[in-house]
Amino acid sequence: MSHLAQLHAHLKALKLSGIAESLEMRLKEAQSNDLSFSEFMAMILTDELQVRSNRKLQRLLVRAHAESSKTLESFDFAFAPGVKASQIRELSTGRFIEKGENIFFIGPTGTGKTHLAKALAHAACRQHHCVDFFNFQELFHTLKQADLANTLHRRMRTLKTTDLLILDDFAFKKLDQQSAEYFYMIVDARYATRSIILTSNRALSDWDAIFPDPIMANALMDRLAHNAHQIVIKGESYRKKLKPSQERK
Repeated sequence: MSHLAQLHAHLKALKLSGIAESLEMRLKEAQSNDLSFSEFMAMILTDELQVRSNRKLQRLLVRAHAESSKTLESFDFAFAPGVKASQIRELSTGRFIEKGENIFFIGPTGTGKTHLAKALAHAACRQHHCVDFFNFQELFHTLKQADLANTLHRRMRTLKTTDLLILDDFAFKKLDQQSAEYFYMIVDARYATRSIILTSNRALSDWDAIFPDPIMANALMDRLAHNAHQIVIKGESYRKKLKPSQERK
């Protein structure tokens, strides 16, 4: 076995695929530029770190359901009255996550609420934050199924601790008592320490009505709104302005 083949075998065994992929190119580069051993090592270790960083980003994007088409770069601020581009770009820095702040995107259907939420998810993933995205009603179906499968504790632990939790179509319809209790546990555990993004086509004043218990509703809304950025989007559905292949939610 040649020295190069032996190196590749060792790198494979050590799971250093980033170095393995660029090794021959870096060897030639080192020889042609008369690089020192330390310079060569710095290059191949940088390659390994970059590959690992890219893989981590892809895992985070898949987990967050962060579609490549739903980014800030693809959002048309001209068709979103009430949305300040400077404010959204500031939120995309991720400082709101570090502070445990929440965001509400409120407005009619088709005005870009979900796009903005997913764009912030995409930005958060690029900063290597863990993001979980759920349709609000589907979340509780998932939790009830987890309860039946005796995996509720693990599922709830993830929902309580993920860096950013995004709930789409919040307050679409009323919750039953069990779902409301699940939601209270999640919000209470995340209060002021972990961020939540909610999108809703109902006014903030209508949110209390989805909970079966008014006392629980008050406690939940107090925790959610305490440090929330409330962004109200006006105007008609953006879908009317686009061809079907360009639609956004």
